[in-house]
Amino acid sequence: MALNFFDQFLSPTHLGIPLILIAMIFPWILYPSPTNRWLNNRLVTLQGQFFNRFTQQLLLPLNQGGHKWALILMSLMVFLLSINMLGLLPYTFTPTSQLSLNMGFAVPFWLATVIIGMRNQPTAALGHLLPEGTPVPLIPVLIIIETISLFIRPIALGVRLTANLTAGHLLIQLIAT
Repeated sequence: MALNFFDQFLSPTHLGIPLILIAMIFPWILYPSPTNRWLNNRLVTLQGQFFNRFTQQLLLPLNQGGHKWALILMSLMVFLLSINMLGLLPYTFTPTSQLSLNMGFAVPFWLATVIIGMRNQPTAALGHLLPEGTPVPLIPVLIIIETISLFIRPIALGVRLTANLTAGHLLIQLIAT
């Protein structure tokens, strides 16, 4: 019996091993690796068809320059989908309800987009720091405020996502008891 409702959000361990490691490695074991044979088994064929269709839907609204992100976006989506589907099983642990995993994904992706934006289109990236038509005396203050908001964005989004997941799980727990 849990001591309070928030104990369900603690990072569980079993025999001193953090279960977040096992929960993050387990989805990759479920997917078979393709072989060099001419005919694959049914699971590998269905997996290939799913990946092809999902990638087509993902890249449909993007131009050719955005297609280089297909592999990392597809890997992220399959990984998160697998982890969340395994979290639907009873008495299992969902790592996406932990702030550490959300921040671990949010910060590198945010940093990559900021660095690539600064490298490829520096004027457009810096243009977001100053709204058009700003009075001259407010320019230094607004640049500082917008820079701070740019750096706080991944932290705020990660905490908000975790809070929403926590609230949903807590509501389900309250209804169940």
